[in-house]
Amino acid sequence: MKIYKIVIDTNVIVSALKSRNGFSFDLLSIIDDKRFSVFISVPLIIEYEYAIKKNKSKIKLAKSDIDAILDYICLTSEKRKIFYLWRPYLRDPKDDMILELAVESESDYIISFNKRDFSGVEKFSLQVITPKEFLKITGEAK
Repeated sequence: MKIYKIVIDTNVIVSALKSRNGFSFDLLSIIDDKRFSVFISVPLIIEYEYAIKKNKSKIKLAKSDIDAILDYICLTSEKRKIFYLWRPYLRDPKDDMILELAVESESDYIISFNKRDFSGVEKFSLQVITPKEFLKITGEAK
């Protein structure tokens, strides 16, 4: 069985925390699944935390719950250090950070709602897909 390598964009994490309905929440709920490996970096976790705090009014979770979720993402994901930077490649530097992590970890997919923001990543043998598309690949969604 193939184990997929993925990097999850910040918008997916924030969406999962805003609502229990939807594919983002479904993906976050199985983040420790053995069918795929999630890759993170220190800058990405900092970005997750920043975006969550920025959207706190829309997230109905206690700070301690959010901290526990971020801790669990860190615990269950594979950490990577990025040693090379060839920015800018994409329009948004925060997206470049995700692309760099995906390339360094030799990921198969970047999971994001903003597919257009990652235009050109096919050059790196990467695909950008939504949480729903990824869950279909793993058999979790129909």
